[in-house]
Amino acid sequence: MNQSTTRVRPLHQYTLSNGIRLLLQENHTVGLVAGRIFLKNSGSRWDPREKAGVFNLLSRVITKGTERYNAAQIAENVESLGAALSSDITNDYFLLGLKCVTADFAEILELTAEILRNPTFPAEQVDLEKKLTLQSILSQREQPFNLAFAQLRENMYDQHPYALSVLGIEESLSSVTSFDLQTLHQDHFRPDNLVVSLSGNIDLQEAISRLENVFGDWKNPPLQPEQLVLPQVPNQPKEDFLFQDSQQSIIMLGYFAPSVFNQDYVPLKLLNTYLGNGLSSRLFVELREKRGLAYDVSAIFPTRLDLSQLILYIGTAPANSQVAQDGLRHEAERLIEKQLSIEELQSAKNKLLGQYALGKQTNSEIAHINGYYEALGLGVNFDTTFTELVKQVSPAMIQDVAIKYITQPYLSIVGPKKN
Repeated sequence: MNQSTTRVRPLHQYTLSNGIRLLLQENHTVGLVAGRIFLKNSGSRWDPREKAGVFNLLSRVITKGTERYNAAQIAENVESLGAALSSDITNDYFLLGLKCVTADFAEILELTAEILRNPTFPAEQVDLEKKLTLQSILSQREQPFNLAFAQLRENMYDQHPYALSVLGIEESLSSVTSFDLQTLHQDHFRPDNLVVSLSGNIDLQEAISRLENVFGDWKNPPLQPEQLVLPQVPNQPKEDFLFQDSQQSIIMLGYFAPSVFNQDYVPLKLLNTYLGNGLSSRLFVELREKRGLAYDVSAIFPTRLDLSQLILYIGTAPANSQVAQDGLRHEAERLIEKQLSIEELQSAKNKLLGQYALGKQTNSEIAHINGYYEALGLGVNFDTTFTELVKQVSPAMIQDVAIKYITQPYLSIVGPKKN
């Protein structure tokens, strides 16, 4: 259900004595509560290379059994209330989401606490989810886009965890056991790593009371959390080709890009929006509409805690591969040679800020964005800061980041051999 963000009350912030961060956006227009519980210091960037995919497997199995409930009982408890409960993983964090009517919030939160605090990772559930994940890995190998992306990612990041899919790889996933998941849980799931972000029909005192009831006696381990040490990423651009008998070629150019903490992050977000976001973007207009080179063309700049990447990609007829590749580079490098006009930049700002606003319409979306920034370490106020920084970007700033980051690209191509 959609709600206008102008009808949502101010954001409350509170920290429990054990370090759990509570964020609450009150919204009493409907009788629902949505929650996003983020776990900091988690995600696939914490996967040991030899156990790549272990955090994703944990996210799949954590809801499949606890000290009090088995998988069937958990599913029945959620469904009997008409609620929603799910877990997920990204490169940079673990996430558990919930949604229910306000009257059932206490019961869903109690179940959520049981899942977060006392999972048992039953061996039979671990084996089942490993099989399903392996099927997903194999399925991705049948998709040219995923193959090109994996090839590019591995070449750019080398031994860094970002080099691999959050799913892991067959060899590493096969070695993961229930004991590995239990150890991972013990090391990372602690109160001072949790951000609980709520939005909906609940007031601050009730939210605090509910959290204290299920999490208040949860103690942090005496040892401080492990410090993550990541390998250096070599910047040695290379070209890689994977020959596949298909009707199109996928071409990707990859450039290293800043983390979310870098001052260049926002200008590069705008550059990415202008270059490859939507039907009015430069890549779409120039390479698809005017020249007919692309089945699909776009640009991607993921938000990352560590070194990110700007990716330009195009799907084209094999006969047009070289022309399409040259076109991608040309359109990107034009941003180095000539500043955007005020009108072009303003259009990109309107698009980026409009899409950003549309992503904050529901209780679930509001809970997510608030918790997301807090979990990344930017602080919940970055929601406002981001929009202000976007407004301040000038054409000269766009050109500066283009000069800095659009350099010699990594190249990944998947398609048929040339005749």
